[in-house]
Amino acid sequence: MQKKEMRAVEALEEAQKIAFAPFVFQATVALKKLGVLDFIFENRSQHTVTISDISSALSISSYGISVLLEIAESSNIVTKNSANNYELTKTGYFLNYNKTVNVNLNFTNDVCYEGLFHLNSAIKTQKPEGLKVFGQWETIYEGLSQLPPRVQQSWFEFDHHYSDEIFEEAIKRVFKNKPKAIFDIGGNTGKFALQCLRYNENVYIKIIDLPGQLKKGLKNIENNGLGDRVSGQEINWLKPHSKIPEGADVIWMSQFLDCFSEDEILTILKTCVLSMKESTELIIIETFTDRQQFDNARFSLEATSLYFTALANGNSKMYTSSVFKKLIETSGLHLSEDVMLGDYHTMMVCTKK
Repeated sequence: MQKKEMRAVEALEEAQKIAFAPFVFQATVALKKLGVLDFIFENRSQHTVTISDISSALSISSYGISVLLEIAESSNIVTKNSANNYELTKTGYFLNYNKTVNVNLNFTNDVCYEGLFHLNSAIKTQKPEGLKVFGQWETIYEGLSQLPPRVQQSWFEFDHHYSDEIFEEAIKRVFKNKPKAIFDIGGNTGKFALQCLRYNENVYIKIIDLPGQLKKGLKNIENNGLGDRVSGQEINWLKPHSKIPEGADVIWMSQFLDCFSEDEILTILKTCVLSMKESTELIIIETFTDRQQFDNARFSLEATSLYFTALANGNSKMYTSSVFKKLIETSGLHLSEDVMLGDYHTMMVCTKK
């Protein structure tokens, strides 16, 4: 879509916004954590939302409230009327109350913010140089179970928010051909495996993941009383000669392959092909940048690519569907179904050639 030509003064204003973007972001985080945005919205009908009112109610200095609200007003997060009473703008409302925005904001602040300082080095080395703010691991996935609780919580909330919503729709397709054995590759906390076990009382699930995540997933399922129909296999796909067993009717990969480079994805797919029967279905779920209806969705995905670069692994990203089609074809798979799920996701169903 062709964008409207900007005047020089408008372009300069946009450039200045980018230059000071971290200030606006951290001011927003502070306004939320301190309860300022909540107070403004909750008292919107009382007409008593001055700096003095907020300061008194929240026991924060007028100085502190003023510097935050000044930048918030300039950034169209709040607005002030002639009586100096503050209100949230629509942008401010979404920043404070929209679930998706809050998941993104917490992920950015808790997981990514410090590490993104090392993006320049990560681009040069193709290694997650920003990950060292949390620990000495090759990828964030190796250290996921050891991250600080708040960081881990924001990571999983982000991951689950962009996957859980399509599970109910996807699971109907997963069970179309009545599979008896499903391999859940990259099972994380076992949420999808648990849904499958509840959906069909005869299915058997094998979760294949890194040791930390696998332990968490198996424990979660056992705590739900369904441990007798699940097993696990530890795997590190970055180690040479990684293999998975035969016997799957369905191999499930939800938002898993975007955690790897193109060469690594090809290796994973070829490894799966070696284990597949003629009837085995390999189901891939991804959020492709070229299949987003709204510009802000594509923007969010492209921003997430920088998380992969700086913190996750240094060499993966959110891909286009055309890249995956080529990798599927090269790996020895046939793409039999290619459908949208919900507003953001694509399901690719593959069989062995």
